Amino acid sequence: MTARPLIHTVLVADDDPDLRALLALNLELSGYSVTVAENGGEAGELARSLLPDLIVLDVMMPVSDGFHILEGLKADEATRDIPVVMLTALASDKDVWAGWQAGAAYYMTKPFDPEQLLQFIQYLDDPEHHKLPG
Repeated sequence: MTARPLIHTVLVADDDPDLRALLALNLELSGYSVTVAENGGEAGELARSLLPDLIVLDVMMPVSDGFHILEGLKADEATRDIPVVMLTALASDKDVWAGWQAGAAYYMTKPFDPEQLLQFIQYLDDPEHHKLPG
């Protein structure tokens, strides 16, 4: 079994243009190539066509919500192994649990610390994280 490639490309899906710009800027300054999506439908299409290394996904978006998109990505053989960070204002235990059950690698609530998101991405991007034990 081989390790997943290190993270180079990130898809950011959020309907808030200011937040998309903030996330894209922070990620690009950290060396990642970023593509953005304005709604759930666009996020699903871009995820399947680009096959990014990581997806940052809002829940409450037009066209299709993030939970629905995440479930579809995890059901698709081509996208199921892409880690997805849910970044949302939905902070109840029920919502967080729904994100984990749908397959989120990480669940962050807004307002959020961009540095915390970068630390998680850098953790995933660390070659030591990709080594199999033994």
